[in-house]
Amino acid sequence: MDVQKLMAIIRENEGPKLDFKEHIDLRYQSGKKEFAKDVCAIANSLGGRGYLVIGVKDKTKDLVGIKAKYYREEAMQQIISSRLDPPVDIRVEHVQIDDKTIGVVSIFKSNKRPHQSRQTGAFYIRRGSTTDIARRDEVAMMLQQGGLISSELTPLSGIDMDILNNDRILDYLDKSGYGRESYSLKFLQHLGIIAYDRDLEIYEPTLGGALLFSDNPQIYLKHTGIKIISKIDGKMVYKINGDLITLVKRAMDIIKKELKDFTELYDIFEEAIVNAVVHRDYFDQSREVVIYISKNKIEISNPGCIIGRERLNNLIRQLNPNRRNNWLYQNLLILDNEKKMLDTGVGLRKMKKNIEGIGKIMFLNLRKIDLFKIVILGYEAE
Repeated sequence: MDVQKLMAIIRENEGPKLDFKEHIDLRYQSGKKEFAKDVCAIANSLGGRGYLVIGVKDKTKDLVGIKAKYYREEAMQQIISSRLDPPVDIRVEHVQIDDKTIGVVSIFKSNKRPHQSRQTGAFYIRRGSTTDIARRDEVAMMLQQGGLISSELTPLSGIDMDILNNDRILDYLDKSGYGRESYSLKFLQHLGIIAYDRDLEIYEPTLGGALLFSDNPQIYLKHTGIKIISKIDGKMVYKINGDLITLVKRAMDIIKKELKDFTELYDIFEEAIVNAVVHRDYFDQSREVVIYISKNKIEISNPGCIIGRERLNNLIRQLNPNRRNNWLYQNLLILDNEKKMLDTGVGLRKMKKNIEGIGKIMFLNLRKIDLFKIVILGYEAE
């Protein structure tokens, strides 16, 4: 790294991918622990390459420098390899600015998140300019983005199998080609509809099984419904429950009631709602899908930003994008008699095309708050 680039980095403020340290004493266990923790947090935080700059005061940006012999790359690599699981790829450089030596640790973008401290067992992230322990939902999100876990196949502990509609399951077995004669608990476990708890020796529904085959999964999973807030004629708030296909149908019934003079918007709305229920982050139990309708703006807020690091414009152009909840998507294709789910995943491009001549549509991928929004503008309701 040259001096010009380092000075540009130093002029920036601390954040999720940038941390300044006046000093870290790697001769002692406490210093090694602090170094591994900071690298772990930057690697786990959203964004590209990050930097840990040593020898700079974080408040004043005064250069205090380091003694390079105490910050050898081999030794720092060894600390990371022995203390983080999986290890993080780093590069250590010493940059001379006037009479000061500044240590720069480049922390490369990781496709192996989440990284965990072997010493404490914690998963660290950066919250703004502060290093903190990741919450359970944040760890789950990183595991999901890394393809290590899938929310749909998570067992619903303590929830009885009676919530599943067996007639709907039998219909699914017929449509999928297995035939209803294949029905058995072991086979439903194989399909991912239910899971087996070996400790309790009982079967339990999975999240995906409940979303597809329960008449009202929101009794147990309140975050899986849809809320519609309309300010077209006063303020109306609708809470919609049901399996995923029913959610889409009921939401569209309300949309048609509230926007009865805007039939040209219906297809766009349906695409947006289908994408929301299929691809939302079901690990996030704090939020539901929210649709806000006013006289000149529509917002669909979906928990969970786009999975992976794909740029939004690239995603819109793709025919086969990376999907969150692929198990749900594949099984909805089987269950959906009206084939509403068939084009989901290329729905962003379809919505953009369908809005031409009607209004304007914006897609907002808000990674910092883990939210995806669709905003429709340019129409005027009476």
